[in-house]
Amino acid sequence: MAKKAVAGFRDKNTTTGRSHTKVIKMVKSPKTGAYSFKEEMILNDQVKDYFSK
Repeated sequence: MAKKAVAGFRDKNTTTGRSHTKVIKMVKSPKTGAYSFKEEMILNDQVKDYFSK
């Protein structure tokens, strides 16, 4: 059975809570045409910029 991964990316000095978001973007390979997934941890205020690229 698979285990659930728990990430501890909280900033303990602020009271805002979670400041990072895990984003998953589907990217098409130019050579084969197959799709792959790109995962990153980014700041909450950069999410819209990440997906607009």
